[in-house]
Amino acid sequence: MKKKLFLIFGPLVLAAVLLAVVLVTPFNFTKPDSEEIHEASLSQSNNIFKGTAVKKAAFEQNYVPFMGSSELSRMDAFHPASMALRYHRDYQPFLLGAAGSQSLTQFWGMQGVNNELKNKKVVFIISPQWFVKQGINPAAFSMYYSNLEAVTWLRQANNSKMDRYAAQRLLKIQKNHSDSFLKDCIEQIANGKKLSATQKTYLDLKYNQLTHEDQFFSTLSLKNRVKKIKKASKKLPAKEDNVELESLATKLGEKATTNNDFGISNKFWNRELKDKYKRLKGEQSNFDYVSSPEFGDFQLVLNQFAENNNDVLFIIPPVNEKWSNYTGLSKSMLRQFDKKVTYQLREQGFNNILDLSNDGGKPYFMQDTIHLGWHGWLTVDKSVKPFLDGKDKVNKNNNYKINNYFYSDQWQKAEGQELNNIIK
Repeated sequence: MKKKLFLIFGPLVLAAVLLAVVLVTPFNFTKPDSEEIHEASLSQSNNIFKGTAVKKAAFEQNYVPFMGSSELSRMDAFHPASMALRYHRDYQPFLLGAAGSQSLTQFWGMQGVNNELKNKKVVFIISPQWFVKQGINPAAFSMYYSNLEAVTWLRQANNSKMDRYAAQRLLKIQKNHSDSFLKDCIEQIANGKKLSATQKTYLDLKYNQLTHEDQFFSTLSLKNRVKKIKKASKKLPAKEDNVELESLATKLGEKATTNNDFGISNKFWNRELKDKYKRLKGEQSNFDYVSSPEFGDFQLVLNQFAENNNDVLFIIPPVNEKWSNYTGLSKSMLRQFDKKVTYQLREQGFNNILDLSNDGGKPYFMQDTIHLGWHGWLTVDKSVKPFLDGKDKVNKNNNYKINNYFYSDQWQKAEGQELNNIIK
């Protein structure tokens, strides 16, 4: 009887043991090929964002992180990936972020690839809509967060303001942790305490397990957008010519925005606004992007960029002016937001800023209510192209001066006259 049971269950037990051994060993078993990397770079897949294997391989090559959110999904002919493909640029965008991703998401997404990002260039798109009163939505954060990010970070975390703040924010946003031992480690860092030898050993084994799972499974079921970008890029003139590109942007924008008075694409209008736009008049009059915990989360990103010595092009997109006038979104509030976020950047040495906040009224600049369109992406490209020309030539020292004041509640909540008194 025992022999029969062994014959039935023995192979299963042995397979489980072998799998466990494979997962916790420190050796790498697979590496993504160039086709997988290219597909992943455009996929905006949550698994790719939360993982490390594909991103590491990409950043060792000619891929450049384009960090943002839902605007990266607007893949028209002038999208950064389309322009890079058509004109054979010496870089390829790796799209990091989609709907719901914000500063805190991007900070944790960097944790597994900081070594590969050292001294590299990055394009970072700042959405005003992130900076709402309540900050990032916990459910949205959970879509992009993984234990692999946390374990990788914990293995090198120390008693710095950045690490303590990151731990505190994670505990607040991610209340339900699937791994209680991991949560204890995060609490240790949040309280400025060192991890024990037992905790460090656990993290090493957990890191090996999660890394191998990522290597095996992260590229499964990717959204293949390679064909979409290839199709979009074929609309561009064969030779890169600014006059032709400007003319084409107007032509495509004009053709795509014929069924409404807001310069919004027909598809978006029909899908999102046609049946409800009348009740949205004046609906955004109380929106506030000036007082928000997002400014503290944004500081985490800046702190990490400084530690990595990244050369970053920050892009501040506008909102659709016709639409914001209709919904009552305050122009003075938007100006204060712009003033506050640019102050936080410049005060710490991040001076490479493409501020498009005043361009929301230009024809065909926006594709919908908040996302860049034909002329918007083309304007972005005019800064991205020279910025990434010779992308590996990053200054050895960018002389960033991180100021922990920008983590404070006072800064996060400052608006109106209080903000003016701080900025002066």
